[in-house]
Amino acid sequence: MKIGILVREETMMKCTGKGCLNALLQRKDAFARYSEGVELLAFTHTGGDLNHKIDRMLEAGIKSVHLSSCLRAKSPDYETLLERLSKHFTVVGYTHGSEVGK
Repeated sequence: MKIGILVREETMMKCTGKGCLNALLQRKDAFARYSEGVELLAFTHTGGDLNHKIDRMLEAGIKSVHLSSCLRAKSPDYETLLERLSKHFTVVGYTHGSEVGK
């Protein structure tokens, strides 16, 4: 399964991505659903030219996009982003921590 992770641009100014990547590598939390055949082909923030990023992910064959837990918790545009990406990908609304959030 080819996947991507989108994170909150403002959070990436100080975040290393450790929580998202640890969950992926350990196949826990949002990534427990995948078998060993997972390829992370995009790890980027939502800023910049998002249409271009979506096109590139589609070209790469990405099927599933995870929205980071920080994006879910702090982005006022989370629902709009979820709806927009759902037109092209299976979207998982978090990466690590609780599936339902805090």
